[in-house]
Amino acid sequence: MRALVIDDEDNLRRTTTALLEGMGHEVVGVSSGAAALEQLDKFQFDVAFLDLRLKGENGLEVLPALLKNTPSLEVVVFTAFATFESAVEAMRRGAADYVPKPFTPDQIRQVLAKISKMRKLQGRVNELEARVSSVVPDADLATSEPAMRRVFDMAFRVAATPATLLLLGESGTGKSVLARAIHDNSPQKQNRFVTVACPSLSRELLESELFGHVKGSFTGAVGETWGKVAAAEGGTLFLDEIGELPIEIQPKLLRLLQEKEYERVGEAKVRCANLRIIAATNRHLEQAVKEGRFREDLFYRINVIALHMPPLRERMADLPRIAEGYLRFCAAQCGKKMGNFSPEAEQALQRYSWPGNLRELHNVVERAVILSNGPQIEVSDLPERFNRSPDNSQASSIQLGGNVSLEELENEHLRQVLRKATSLEGAAQTLGIDTTTLYRKRKKLGL
Repeated sequence: MRALVIDDEDNLRRTTTALLEGMGHEVVGVSSGAAALEQLDKFQFDVAFLDLRLKGENGLEVLPALLKNTPSLEVVVFTAFATFESAVEAMRRGAADYVPKPFTPDQIRQVLAKISKMRKLQGRVNELEARVSSVVPDADLATSEPAMRRVFDMAFRVAATPATLLLLGESGTGKSVLARAIHDNSPQKQNRFVTVACPSLSRELLESELFGHVKGSFTGAVGETWGKVAAAEGGTLFLDEIGELPIEIQPKLLRLLQEKEYERVGEAKVRCANLRIIAATNRHLEQAVKEGRFREDLFYRINVIALHMPPLRERMADLPRIAEGYLRFCAAQCGKKMGNFSPEAEQALQRYSWPGNLRELHNVVERAVILSNGPQIEVSDLPERFNRSPDNSQASSIQLGGNVSLEELENEHLRQVLRKATSLEGAAQTLGIDTTTLYRKRKKLGL
């Protein structure tokens, strides 16, 4: 933590500063309340040690000013003139703890351990509140598909270790849901799960979001931030769509993975990180390495254990249960009483290839619930693409020897094979091409 020591006695201030630095904390010492407020205006602090008797100042008067400036600051009051009344008054005014002088190193350790525990609990509460406020359906980690079961089994075996994980799969297959489940089943579960969306920001802002920055380090840096790496201390940092990570930031991430060290933007001080990293991508990183868009050494460092999330079309046995879960959730959100899907609607869902995977399924079910006027979901409640029978689809207008190009024939053949195949590997074998080529062709078609 970063600590602020406020004591007008030079020897005691230096002794307390040395003690805290010896425990691994970053410390700034000042001799007055005014100097303390000046430090709080410039930098972030986690804890302050405040002497009640400062030269020309009453610590009990300084205490509210500190908390008004930085509400998250934990203030520990210490004094050589400890009384029960002063302790009660200090706690009433917002002090986190009260330590009489002279104090021992063990007393300080106990105080800091209590503060650290409370901060972690508060961070966990904040995270849970954010998850509840986002109003998303519960994660469905049950499966009837052997391939999916193998993924879950491996994930939860690895969860107990500190190993770096790489989650592979198309967009919408549930990689972020699995990452959070791994965290919740890990030794780090009492600490935070922090997500960084790699494609969401410019290179400069993404670097700052990851590692933090100091005031004035770039245009617009009017204050200082600690960054997501510091926020995930002791927990899990989830790098979503790591394949989009700018090449300039990749060496810094490699250093974080290998050395557990990083520096904030605009600061030369080396900081240590204790966290687990889970990365996810829908890209073929091997191809990105060949094209020079992704560092080979970083790829091998994050590819310690890779888990491939099958697309929804390869786990159709799970689709009815997942769809019914979304139906219950969306119906409750809309205040409707709905039972299930009609047989025709179920068949339409099963026939569809689901290029958008679970995310698309959720959106389709939500739309159907909103538009439905009956006790169950009918085919007419689904988007138009689900109402087309195979006989009336584009396939009927594309005939061998007809007025169509080779590309159109190939694309339609790909669609039909993918629709019928039980796996990507099976489709590739039917087509006589490798899975990488099929993946590229399928992506070009938006499937």
